[in-house]
Amino acid sequence: MTHGTVLITGRYGFTGRYVAKALADDGWQVFGISSHTPSVDDPLNYELDLTDPAAVTKAVSEIRPDAVIHLAAIAFIAHNNTNDFYHTNLIGTRNLLQALSDEGCGGKGVILASSANIYGNAKMSYVHEAAHPSPKNDYAVSKLAMEYMAKLYREQFPILITRPFNYTGIGQDPKFIVPKIVSHFREKEPTIHLGNIDVSRDFSDVRDVAKIYRDLLGSEKSWGETVNICSGKAISIREVIELCSTISEHELDVVMNRDLVRDEEISILAGDPKKLDAILPKLDRHTFEQTLRWMLSE
Repeated sequence: MTHGTVLITGRYGFTGRYVAKALADDGWQVFGISSHTPSVDDPLNYELDLTDPAAVTKAVSEIRPDAVIHLAAIAFIAHNNTNDFYHTNLIGTRNLLQALSDEGCGGKGVILASSANIYGNAKMSYVHEAAHPSPKNDYAVSKLAMEYMAKLYREQFPILITRPFNYTGIGQDPKFIVPKIVSHFREKEPTIHLGNIDVSRDFSDVRDVAKIYRDLLGSEKSWGETVNICSGKAISIREVIELCSTISEHELDVVMNRDLVRDEEISILAGDPKKLDAILPKLDRHTFEQTLRWMLSE
């Protein structure tokens, strides 16, 4: 029995692949939008640019999705074209929401992925959803602007905004910190060049994140909310290195590269999961060590 039709933007991105599987296994008919041609022939995937409103409207009118999970974004903070953050993350999202509104789709709910980066250097150990936003880079500003823009559509269809903290897993681009570290240990490299290894982040497992998106889509308590997706635990990059060393039984030298130290670096970013746990009280998460063991075994 199918729940209906769900559209996942970023269907063939890192997160989208896991979310699509979780939803398909749960009985949804999964359609996708991707900015590039996938390596498999998928007749349910549309290759298009979200900044092209005509293309977005055409896809929505053909798919007629009951629900949407909007994951597509420029998410790498060191991305070299600042304007892309706003074109894709803000304007692309508006094109999608307007198309859904014009076509009368999304009645079962639209989940929009924002980011925990909107909090900046919050003055609290574990950041809750009511914390005052203080974005420190263009990526975070584009996501916060997207949140405000989305409020214009709350009367058109149910909307849920998620603020994911860091998460990782097999298939994540090695330009991100954890897969970069894991690949160096897996390949038994002698050295690794990193920036500040004493920053701490809240890392989740992408498999858990995918299940959270699936369960939020099916939860009546989630609509109209803004919800952190997080583990509630802060782990430093130094600790990631030490764990990988223990698991792989390999040691490498860490070379401090000042070119990899970001301006306005957020020192600690960890989330308060109380709201998420109240909506989904039976969450079963992997430990971060289990996640690293999985990644190192690839």
